[in-house]
Amino acid sequence: MVAGAYTLRRTEDPAVSLVGMGAVITETLAAADRLAAQGIATDVICVTSPGRLFEAVQARRGLADGASWILDQVFPADRAAPMVTVLDGHPHTLAFLTGINNVPGSALGVSTFGQVGSLEDVYKYHGIDTDSVVGAALDLIA
Repeated sequence: MVAGAYTLRRTEDPAVSLVGMGAVITETLAAADRLAAQGIATDVICVTSPGRLFEAVQARRGLADGASWILDQVFPADRAAPMVTVLDGHPHTLAFLTGINNVPGSALGVSTFGQVGSLEDVYKYHGIDTDSVVGAALDLIA
């Protein structure tokens, strides 16, 4: 957890990985449940610090000091699958994670600000609700 991320759900042979951060982890898990109901094996990773993960990526590339073991633990190459990242912040925050194993990806997040409404309506508006996460995953594996 303190290294930047941890695995919430691990399937035998993932078709897709959902990577959530913060408040939208509920929608991320609900999307994984819906995908599983369709027979689509889905790993779920919870990011606790995108900064630490980025530092690990930089260390792996020889561009910074530090350890990169968290990348092998949470994003092992033998489990690489198309990836949907989702957070209630800017989508670029997690977009770099697809580069760990060079997988196709979709980065969902909030890129405009100032909208108000119920949480459900605002998440839907920004495309970070459960339906949007499922749709992004299906688009990647179709």
